[in-house]
Amino acid sequence: MFGGIAKGYDRANSVLSGGIHHLWRNALVDWSEAKPGDSILDCATGTGDLALAFKKRVARGPVIGTDFCAEMLELAPPKARERGLDVRFEIADVTQLPYPDATFDVASISFGIRNVGEPEKGLRELHRVVKPGGRVMVLEFGQPSNALVRGAYDLYSRKVLPKLGGLVTGQRDAYEYLEKSASHFPCREEFVELMKRSAPFASVEYRSLSLGVAYLYKSVR
Repeated sequence: MFGGIAKGYDRANSVLSGGIHHLWRNALVDWSEAKPGDSILDCATGTGDLALAFKKRVARGPVIGTDFCAEMLELAPPKARERGLDVRFEIADVTQLPYPDATFDVASISFGIRNVGEPEKGLRELHRVVKPGGRVMVLEFGQPSNALVRGAYDLYSRKVLPKLGGLVTGQRDAYEYLEKSASHFPCREEFVELMKRSAPFASVEYRSLSLGVAYLYKSVR
């Protein structure tokens, strides 16, 4: 499914979110407190946008972007070269990361954890590969808590999003899946509890983005 939408993925994201997804990713980088020289792992990197945003922040610090979808990932290196950013991209499964314990200052996953068959296992791996005091950052869709906002967003997600996503990528089924997966995935306190069950994080907190359309989660090892 992800391979089928790869070529139109960036365009679809911009159309469907009105470009706001870039602001969400920048908010994640800001809240991660990543600084120049830090080492970064971005999982489910897709076409590499979040990995590239991190690279701008950490400068000479190493950044690795991973994804399980080769068709999606192959679009990332050209973007990095075009922007003059040195980022390593590798195929990897977030539930079985090929990196030693305590390797990275920050590990992240954006709009990917709900697609993991065993999300707790993925979060456990992210916890494992960050250093003590390192941060695991998650950006994911959720459900707005305000009833009026939730109603409007549900209408857009069910009626508009699949049609627009289908027009841009030719894969309407993929965007019907997106709506269903986002509408049922735990958010806010429920996802905080899921993170706490997955690994012994020292702290977990969250922030709402765009009236609860998406959520940022920050956990410290």
